[in-house]
Order: sequence, then structure tokens, then C-alpha cells
Amino acid sequence: MDTSLGKLLIVEDDTALRKSVKTSLSVLGFYVDEAGTGEEALMMVRVAPFEAVLLDINMPGIGGIETCRRLRKAFTRLPIIMLTVKDDEDDKVIALEAGADDYITKPFRIRELTARVKAAVRRYRAPERPELSEIINGEITLDPVRHRVERSGVEVHLTPKEFDALHSLMRHTGRPISHAKLLLELRGSGAGVERGYLRVLIGQLRKKLEADPSNPEYILTDSYVGYRFRDA
Repeated sequence: MDTSLGKLLIVEDDTALRKSVKTSLSVLGFYVDEAGTGEEALMMVRVAPFEAVLLDINMPGIGGIETCRRLRKAFTRLPIIMLTVKDDEDDKVIALEAGADDYITKPFRIRELTARVKAAVRRYRAPERPELSEIINGEITLDPVRHRVERSGVEVHLTPKEFDALHSLMRHTGRPISHAKLLLELRGSGAGVERGYLRVLIGQLRKKLEADPSNPEYILTDSYVGYRFRDA
């Protein structure tokens, strides 16, 4: 029986950083394997049951983005956390659109990385939830069948678009959703990246669901990237 916190693969061409992360996570209780290229990673995931992949965005060969696309196509549920360059917001959006579940910017603290990895493994190990099953996170409950949302047992009345936005965010709890992806789910393929529309919609949701809308507890902003629903 596997008693580790999770079986991870770190894909990073910087040998020193790769070894350092592997050592730190191994000490904490993870089983960690490593790859120096995307090509090597793609071979390894086909023969070992990894529960999450840490993938550097900038690597020689096929690169991190293409590796992410191929991993996501072959393994639809495997959590992929991209290691991105600090303050490069375009990289983060591209990573999410390629199929990454989350990202963390370099340089990062091992405590933050550990929290992201633990959350990813927990989601991966959880039973798959049917699309129309009830979602509960903290004080918020969303029932897609009855089209009903409650906070602390009290019904909250949402417009259809507010409900759809919340449902999308809660289905991806703990993971960022880019502006483009959220708009695609809400308005279809013809929608542009209308961030003003999203700001208003998210603002209304926060007014109805958050105790302090100016300091949200549930619906968080990923600057320049999108939004995420807090993982309780």
C-alpha cells in the first residue's frame, strides 16, 4: 500500500533546482521522480502511476507548453502544475489554456509549492463527481439540478449568468480559470476577452456570497489571469 503523500514527477531542465525540490518534497513524505525534458516526462508517465506533475514552462526540446498539451490529451485527470516565470502573466494564461490545472511562479517557497501539490493530489484521489451532483465548499452549497445556491443554509438568489459563473468556479475549486475560459463557458465561442463584463459579474457574486466583498474569502482574483474558488 502506498503510504506517501503522493507520487509526483518533477520536470525541470535546471538540475540543481530539480534536485532541491525533489529533496524537499521527499523529506515531507512525497515520492518524487524526476525528468530533465518533456520527451523524458512523456515516456515516464506512460509507465508509472503519477498523481501530479510539476512542469517547468521553459525547457529545451518540445518545451513545457507542448508537453502539457500532450499530457492533458493522454491523461485527462492528471494534475499538472506549471512552474512559470515571475510576473509573466502571458505564460500563466498560455499554461492554463494548454491544460494546466495550476501554476506557481519562480522563485517559490517550498511551503507554497507543498500546499498546491497536496491540494492537487487530494483532488486526484477523490472520487469523480458526476456533473450534476451537489457541490459543497465551506458555507457555500450549489445544487445544479435544483439550480439553487445556499450560504450557511440560507438560499441566495442568483441570476442565471451568476449561477453559471459560480458553477464553473466551484467545479474547478482550487484551480485558476482564465478570463477567456470563463467567458467561453458563459457566452460561447463568439465571446471576446471582455474582462469588464467578468469584473461586474464577479463583483455581483461577491456581494451576494461574501461576508466582506472587498476582502473575498471564496471567489479570489488571480491578477491579470482570471479567478479561482478557494479550496476549503
